[in-house]
Amino acid sequence: MQPTFFYMCTYIIITSHIILFVVQYATQKCIDFYYVTYYIVFVLICVTYKKGDFFMKTWVLPFNKGNAEQKELLGGKGANLAEMTRLGFPVPQGFTITTTACLDYLENQEYLNPSILTEINIAIAALEDETKKKFGNSQNPLLVSVRSGAKFSMPGMMDTILNLGLNDETVLSLAKDSGDERFAYDCYRRLLQMFGNVVFDMDHQLFEKIVADYKQTHQLVSDSDVTADGWKEVIVAFKVLFVKLKQRDFPQNVEEQLLLAVEAVFKSWNNQRAKTYRRLHGISDSLGTAVNVQEMVFGNFWDTSGTGVVFSRNPATGEAGLFGEYLMNAQGEDVVAGIRTPKSIQTLKKDLPKVYLQLKEICEKLEAHYKDMQDIEFTVEKGKLFILQTRNGKRTAKAKLVIALDLFKEGMITEQELIERIEGNDLEEALHPAFCKEDKKEKESWVSGLPASPGAAVGQIYFSADQAVEASKRGEKVILMRAETSPEDIEGMAISEAIVTCRGGMTSHAAVVARGMGICSVVGCENLSVDEKERVAYADGQVVKEGAVLSVDGTTGDVYIGELRLEKNNTQLPLKELFEMLDKQSSIAVRANAETEKDITTAMELGATGIGLSRTEHMFFEKKRLMLFRKLILAQTLEERIAILETLKEVQKEDFKRMYYVAKGHPMTIRLLDPPLHEFLPKNEEEYQETAEFVGKSAKEIKQKANALAEVNPMLGFRGVRLGVAYPEIYQMQAEAIMEAAVESYFELNNWMEVEIMIPFTTDASEFQRIRQLLEERIQEVFHKYNQPVPYMIGTMIEIPRACILADEIAQYADFFSFGTNDLTQMTYGLSRDDSPKIINQYMTHGLMKEDPFQVLDEKGVGALMKMAIEKGRKIKPELKIGICGEAAAHPDSIAFLKDYAIDYISCSPYRIPQAKLLLAKG
Repeated sequence: MQPTFFYMCTYIIITSHIILFVVQYATQKCIDFYYVTYYIVFVLICVTYKKGDFFMKTWVLPFNKGNAEQKELLGGKGANLAEMTRLGFPVPQGFTITTTACLDYLENQEYLNPSILTEINIAIAALEDETKKKFGNSQNPLLVSVRSGAKFSMPGMMDTILNLGLNDETVLSLAKDSGDERFAYDCYRRLLQMFGNVVFDMDHQLFEKIVADYKQTHQLVSDSDVTADGWKEVIVAFKVLFVKLKQRDFPQNVEEQLLLAVEAVFKSWNNQRAKTYRRLHGISDSLGTAVNVQEMVFGNFWDTSGTGVVFSRNPATGEAGLFGEYLMNAQGEDVVAGIRTPKSIQTLKKDLPKVYLQLKEICEKLEAHYKDMQDIEFTVEKGKLFILQTRNGKRTAKAKLVIALDLFKEGMITEQELIERIEGNDLEEALHPAFCKEDKKEKESWVSGLPASPGAAVGQIYFSADQAVEASKRGEKVILMRAETSPEDIEGMAISEAIVTCRGGMTSHAAVVARGMGICSVVGCENLSVDEKERVAYADGQVVKEGAVLSVDGTTGDVYIGELRLEKNNTQLPLKELFEMLDKQSSIAVRANAETEKDITTAMELGATGIGLSRTEHMFFEKKRLMLFRKLILAQTLEERIAILETLKEVQKEDFKRMYYVAKGHPMTIRLLDPPLHEFLPKNEEEYQETAEFVGKSAKEIKQKANALAEVNPMLGFRGVRLGVAYPEIYQMQAEAIMEAAVESYFELNNWMEVEIMIPFTTDASEFQRIRQLLEERIQEVFHKYNQPVPYMIGTMIEIPRACILADEIAQYADFFSFGTNDLTQMTYGLSRDDSPKIINQYMTHGLMKEDPFQVLDEKGVGALMKMAIEKGRKIKPELKIGICGEAAAHPDSIAFLKDYAIDYISCSPYRIPQAKLLLAKG
């Protein structure tokens, strides 16, 4: 409890006595009444204080007083350090300055109130007692790390300082106690560099240049070659830099060091890269960050020391077993900064076998305790293992699915927990594209590195985040290439198709951020050199300039010059098991919008329960078919049209049979011809001539016919059901082809095909009734011809507001409704979907629209029309099947309200099916 609590108790007692004295004097009651009243008033005042938050807030909490449930107060890192301390893991002792203190500091114009300062001093004193060391003492100095730790992990976004507590005196003691003068001064120069960068905002490259110049002057290769005297010389140069840039000396007072460091971490909550990260990941700005002050342990202390990052499972693939890397004789920042390329964690078996076995056991225990894959930072000091942090590890979408399913099979989590852990876009992201194998065989990779984040991407390279952002604004697809990324690059990374770095390992900043964002990435390309000033990159004698096109394979770690073709990556994900779970949890099915064999096959593999929209007009765009269809449009008589339709019927029938075959008996909704006829006609002189030769007419006649069919606003003109009214023979031909294919498929496959024929663009019941009657006549002829009926339904696409209003009348004749969200949105808003972006962007910029209604369904307008149509239709026909076939229906925000509608299915593109199934299954 806080020290000031005693002052409050005194205040409460005095206040109680004053009030009771007044009550006794006014009432002249006996002493018994006095005591009863005293206790009542005392309790009431205590409760008032409690509700009014008069008890002092928690500013500082030692690790041994907290637990994993206090992430809001202690941040994720602090809560996990407290939890590991509670569980007895080897955690260096320390304390957490809470998020409450951070918010108080930020709300009070960056002022540390005296209560916080008092509690920090008390916590330091307690840490001194535990460690038997003294903070700032020249004989046995206590050194600490100061690290940020928000509620949600934000890798690299905020700041850290190591070796705090060193100064010109304590460094001498560290050198004496360790018996290693070089080690002591290496720690000291690291403190100056980090402190200058974090606290005083000095460019870290200025410090790096001093080190690089020293090594060049003395012909040294790496930092480990620098002697104690060398680091002393570097430290002098660092101190001069402080004076030159900040007109002050590096602070020798360790208490000042600590307070400046704490304030710097608090301030880092509002730095630009942290704000950008929170915006990209939907993290609130109001949470604040905690600060963890922890006794230093040293990974740069002789050859039996080291530091590293390890995952309890592979964060790229989900495979069980330790995955990570480490550096011997290094501190933690060396690993995550990507300055040195580390070793695989598996080689730790040889370097320090006992430590490896202990680390493996701890990883397994932590994963079992948290019931999730863990990302663990560790340090080994002279052969002794310390755990510095654990958190639920960031992973690729594919790994997330694999890990969740494995944890479920291992009994760590329930089926519902599994579903809730997977985010809405994970399943979509897991199906990353890959390069065509033929292209990869024919092309040599330019450079290779570590496959940090899977997938494949093509784009133009840029060597700075700013240039990448500008290129993205111009509409270019960007590959960000850097020697190494830093947190300042976050905006450039976020808009990139892929990220490539010269240095760094699988846990470097570039790798972690890319995996978290689902961005393809290759890191540690050691034969690659980047000249960011000249905007060129070199490798194997080849020079690539800014703007050049590269192809990046984040799955294999290869980078190619030029463009490789992309194909959908058929990842071996355990989707079937997952889909079975999802289907059990949802009453709404998911179908696919597809009409080609390839797309239908993909849809079935991705869990589609049927085809919700098969667009027959797409079957006529192949060159030979297009010419036949043009001939149909240009025909002068019914006889000519019927002759052409016979040929087209056979073509369509074969298409439908192939579609039925790959759909394997699942229901299929086939939409009759929908677009305006003029879309099929030639549009330039070359096409006029070509069409004229095919149909046996002059180019002039073709052009005149095309002009005659042209409409001012074709999307609101001669299309959909109106074609069926004007040219019933076209719709009858399509119905005949659909049903003949269904009957023949039944004979060949011995499997019923649930055929659903959809009439588009309906506005009126009588219109629909007329077309249905014409279709029924032809369908019965087919059944008579084959002497075999098959199940079928005839319904309509509801895509005009009038159809929603008259849904009860249309439902008398329709077997199903399917909402066409694109046209319904277009007509509800009076906004052309083809021209909408420039208008919608303006509205979103001015805050007049939150979302693009063609991407996320408009619940208030379009949604209200749909809801009305559903209620009206079901009132007339309770068994009326209702679906939604529009890409916007599969958006997470759309599904959020569609789940409450009485619909049977939604239909979307094949690769959005898994995401839609997941979102529908969530609680």
